[in-house]
Amino acid sequence: MSYFGSIGKISYEGKGSDNPLAFKHYNPQEVVLGKTMEDHLRFAIAYWHTFTGTGTDPFGVGTAVRPWDFANPMDTAKARVEANFEFLEKIGVPYYCFHDRDVAPEGSTLQETNKNLDVIADMLEQNMKSSGKKLLWNTANMFTHPRWVHGAGTTSNADVYAYAGAQLKKSLEIGKRLGAENYVFWGGREGYETLLNTDMALELDNLARLFHMCVAYANEIGFDAQFLIEPKPKEPTKHQYDFDAATTIAFLQKYDLQKHFKLNLEANHATLAGHTFDHEIRVAAINGMLGSLDANQGDLLIGWDTDEFPTDLYATTMTMYEVLQAGGIGKGGVNFDAKVRRASFEDEDLFLAHIAGMDSYAWGLKAAAKLIESKALSGFVENRYRSFREGIGADIVAGKASLASLEQYAMQNNPIKNESGRQERLKAIVNEIIFSV
Repeated sequence: MSYFGSIGKISYEGKGSDNPLAFKHYNPQEVVLGKTMEDHLRFAIAYWHTFTGTGTDPFGVGTAVRPWDFANPMDTAKARVEANFEFLEKIGVPYYCFHDRDVAPEGSTLQETNKNLDVIADMLEQNMKSSGKKLLWNTANMFTHPRWVHGAGTTSNADVYAYAGAQLKKSLEIGKRLGAENYVFWGGREGYETLLNTDMALELDNLARLFHMCVAYANEIGFDAQFLIEPKPKEPTKHQYDFDAATTIAFLQKYDLQKHFKLNLEANHATLAGHTFDHEIRVAAINGMLGSLDANQGDLLIGWDTDEFPTDLYATTMTMYEVLQAGGIGKGGVNFDAKVRRASFEDEDLFLAHIAGMDSYAWGLKAAAKLIESKALSGFVENRYRSFREGIGADIVAGKASLASLEQYAMQNNPIKNESGRQERLKAIVNEIIFSV
């Protein structure tokens, strides 16, 4: 059965095209800085938004009626697999991602739930073999069901903690079976609402224990995926333990997990943390923790995770500038953790939204490459810090300086002359390059 029968394969037609179902900037085989766009971006489809999302929001029920939705949950799950691979083929994306509960429904017992997951995993495996599509990452949904009301790895209930371990064990096995290149941990409810009822030390210790168990089990079964943690602040828990990149890195370093994990960073989560996406990427990169990206954008006028498709060219340019400066995202990719707006409920909108997002990232990639080739930013930064390459500055960087030597230098009373940071000019240069692509 075809779920998108009226839509053909999406192709690259270039900037002059007026075809809404064509790429204007994303040309997968175009070479940028020595690599194809497809290799730079490693696009992936978010199963949960694309095939399970209905348009529900905090104030209203779903608006989208999909042809793969049936009364029987397992029939729906099987139809979604077919829809997923048809969509991947037509949009020309090599990867997809999923939570375990996205692809298969829960049963009345854990045994039944696992059986459902095995049935769908069989279908996923068969379709991956026939299509050549791959799994960028999978993860476990340990936030939707009421059992997770107090968290999973940070719960106050040992029975819930045990269930979390069992679910993770199965999820890791599914990841290995399907050849997932990464495995993501998102602590949707790993946090607290009030310190009045919280043993923070125990919760963090227990979360680290769970991560160490996962590392041990992955080694035991030979699952060599890159482990990723996805930081997110505030929502749904008021005080999330994985608030942002810096907080998460500190946690990993404290519990000796930094050798096993990198970060899966999301643009909208950066916004909620009061950061920009490029800031989060820079923090991860300079700590050797840049793993993968969830591509979306938030609405700055709305205070929750709106997960909009990325269309802000300034943001995609600076995102790809940071990625290129960091040497790429390795085994990671650019996953569209984005959903069409509630009013965009027709099946065609799924294609139009992904085309917009893919073109925006391709445009950003080309502009970022121009910024690097021109050295417009890097040359300025290098010159700005030139005082640390000679004299007392060189001593500071080499670790030769002491407070006494700094005092001796300062007491020469040489005139101090600061220079402008030229912020406005640099932003104008970025604008000029973006719109010259």
